[in-house]
Amino acid sequence: MAETPETEPLAEGTLKALRYASTATITTQLLSRGLRNQLVQGLKPLNPTRDKMVGVAFTLRYIPAREDLDEPSVFQDYDHPQRKAVESVQPGQVLVIDSRQQQRAASLGHILATRLLRRGCTGVVTDGSVRDADGFAALDLPTFAANPSANTNLIQHHAVDMQVPIGCGEVAVYPGDVLVGDVDGVVVIPRHLVVEVAEAAAQQEHLEVFVLDKIEAGEALRGVYPPDERTRAEYQEWLQDNPHPWR
Repeated sequence: MAETPETEPLAEGTLKALRYASTATITTQLLSRGLRNQLVQGLKPLNPTRDKMVGVAFTLRYIPAREDLDEPSVFQDYDHPQRKAVESVQPGQVLVIDSRQQQRAASLGHILATRLLRRGCTGVVTDGSVRDADGFAALDLPTFAANPSANTNLIQHHAVDMQVPIGCGEVAVYPGDVLVGDVDGVVVIPRHLVVEVAEAAAQQEHLEVFVLDKIEAGEALRGVYPPDERTRAEYQEWLQDNPHPWR
């Protein structure tokens, strides 16, 4: 698949900054830019001990299944839209699935997720369910879903489109957007904002490491959180021995 400005890989510096910043800090930076609805609702990490998820959105859209179209024999077609999407995801991308927040049937299973991992996929996000939860728990692929479900996707879902704008957990996701996931959830960063948001979030995170040290030492909030000029000057001194780790 040809790269476009929206889907090309992220620069290494931006990746490092996003891996350093928490989703909580990133949502604060998005709020300061007027974006209030970027945290995908209703998800939990299925393998929370894995590394933080960072990647570029590759989208897959499901509509409700229909009995005359969605029967087991359709999976004999290697070009079935779900299979085609799995074989189209590129290294550094996250597969994001619009399951309409329906959880009765899985969005995909462990075998397909394993194939995604081998293709260099950096995560899976669905506002529905996945099957083979034990397999996901052991798979080195960060996965965020609403629930597990033993049912195959054909019971409830029909794959129709990939690489189109979708809704996932009440958040608009466009191909090329950047997703970051940790134990607090999954946040969607519009592609045109990702460089500035990544740097600002990493800087905020680093400052808050210093602030937390002071709070843990017993200091009061006033002047420390939020930091006043004195605290910020102390931070600049602290920075000499504690440089920004993402640079």
